[in-house]
Amino acid sequence: MKAAVISKFGEPEVLKIEQRDIPKLKAGYVLIEVYAAGINRPDIFQRRGNYPAPAEAVQDIPGLEVAGKIAAVGEGVDDSRIGDKVMALLGGGGYAEYTVVHIGSCILIPKNLSFIEAASLPETVFTVWHNVFQRGKLKNGDRLLVHGGSGGIGTTAIQLGALFGAKVYTTVGSEEKGAFAKTLGAFDFVNYHNIAFEKALSNEKINIILDSIGGDYFAKNFDLLESDGTLVYINAMKGAKVEMNLLKLMQKRIYLTGSTLRARDENFKAKLAREIEKKVIPLLVDGKFKTNVHAVFPLEEVVKAHQQMEDGDFMGKIVLNFKAK
Repeated sequence: MKAAVISKFGEPEVLKIEQRDIPKLKAGYVLIEVYAAGINRPDIFQRRGNYPAPAEAVQDIPGLEVAGKIAAVGEGVDDSRIGDKVMALLGGGGYAEYTVVHIGSCILIPKNLSFIEAASLPETVFTVWHNVFQRGKLKNGDRLLVHGGSGGIGTTAIQLGALFGAKVYTTVGSEEKGAFAKTLGAFDFVNYHNIAFEKALSNEKINIILDSIGGDYFAKNFDLLESDGTLVYINAMKGAKVEMNLLKLMQKRIYLTGSTLRARDENFKAKLAREIEKKVIPLLVDGKFKTNVHAVFPLEEVVKAHQQMEDGDFMGKIVLNFKAK
């Protein structure tokens, strides 16, 4: 099979197209013939050497989400699943013509979605549902701030937050991205090039913040949150080491949490997938929750795809197309 391989750690050009053996199945797993694969920022970190794959995953082929057809099944998986069109969350190995994943992490693709659209969903939907809804406990009437509202996580969090009754605010890097966020359901946006978000939103009584930035955003998030608010971390692009005012934590009774999904066990991911099937997939079927694919590249242009993600010149998701129509 063909695969995009990290030949060494570094810039996008280190990604090379190579021939690899089709991965072997084990009990409980399925082999997916990949039609499309989503690109996510953790792929960039892995390529740079800052986000290694779990020990059981392929180490030099990135890719956390795919869409395709089940081509073979391992022991314990019903043969009737062969041929199913699925999207799946992976620990790695998605930039390849075939990949293996535990059956529990697979979700049937709704009939109204293409493979390309489906490939843009698993990593962001799993992340947002777990962090905003399970850990953040978002409910109707909450005021949610999503940092980085124009990317994959941001566009997903804005839509789902609004669909479940939250008043959603977001930070973006341009007026164009802010206008885009409002079409997804954001109530308002802050262009951080023009004004500090903590000043612009100081009167908005924010209950939940979803942050992937870290660094100096940490203290600003604390200042902005209402009492009994929740601060959820899913990344730390501006730095993971921060100083915390414990007195402020206690005075405002702030809930501080965060997670990464990649290394979680298969049972956890399967339970999360079943909840997403129940709560989110119907919104996709009804057309209320929409995919946002900004650009599609063939596998052979994976370097260009990574360059575009690093440039930040996109709104929504970037997807690799293997054979999808």
